[in-house]
Amino acid sequence: MTTLPNCPNCESAYTYEDRGLFVCPECAHEWSQEQDSAESTEFIVKDSNGNILVDGDSITVIKDLKVKGASNPIKQGTKVKNIKLVDSDHNIDCKIDGFGPMKLKSEFVKKL
Repeated sequence: MTTLPNCPNCESAYTYEDRGLFVCPECAHEWSQEQDSAESTEFIVKDSNGNILVDGDSITVIKDLKVKGASNPIKQGTKVKNIKLVDSDHNIDCKIDGFGPMKLKSEFVKKL
């Protein structure tokens, strides 16, 4: 007998398989085996155009971004080199010339 994975949403052990999908009867979440293995290994970050970003990429800011505590915003067109991706709300860690260390959301940048 094979063991079925727990639900990724609610961690329920009462999952079952139906036509190639795993189903959780407690929260009604459905997922496939490929989806389960892809989610557990790596997260994917995309820029505003849908390009996949990776560590070390160079990006450009696509709109003026106000920064709390700073007198000037980060201007549209500012280029940022050597980004680092993190799994959080602001998913890009970088260092911007004139501002220092900064966290950005990927929806406000595009890949160079």
